[in-house]
Amino acid sequence: MSDGGLDDLFGIAESRHTVEEPETVVKRRTLGVTLAINVAIIAAATVVVTAGLRSVGMSISLLLLVALLTGLRLVIHAVSMVAPPPPPRLRSRIGSDAAPAADALRAAVRRWEQNLDRAHSDPDLHSRNVLPVLAEMTDERLRLRHGITRASDPRRARELLGDDLWSALSGPTRRSLKPRDVETYLDTMERL
Repeated sequence: MSDGGLDDLFGIAESRHTVEEPETVVKRRTLGVTLAINVAIIAAATVVVTAGLRSVGMSISLLLLVALLTGLRLVIHAVSMVAPPPPPRLRSRIGSDAAPAADALRAAVRRWEQNLDRAHSDPDLHSRNVLPVLAEMTDERLRLRHGITRASDPRRARELLGDDLWSALSGPTRRSLKPRDVETYLDTMERL
């Protein structure tokens, strides 16, 4: 059961109930394969560095070169272990395209519009999603502008909101509001 908060309106609650695609499993290499690959990399680097130094007439101890390359490989491995994970690929859940979402804000607004459109035709969805959000916004506006909420000082809140908005927010309403009613209520909230 939903509590009808902002999460419902913004689609977070909807995403809790959707079937998600299984995560891709990252297969780890066995320790033996990893060591063999690292030994091959160090051996190849040793051959290249030794050949390069000898071509210019210089030499270095083979043991020192292997130790340096092993240390370098360990540092590279340590850095790769603490590297941040790759950023998630954004996919648009709106429409049938699976292309990355160009604008996350636009996608969120589309989700809000879809939820509000569905709420106009379904009074139960309206009373679970839209009215609690309007109530939260009203309480926040009252708190910011007047230092009260509907619960802390109901008499003063009712005076500020007017009887229509007060009854719409506090009464158990099973009918959905008309767009002009919502517009009137939002205008009242903005004037607070």
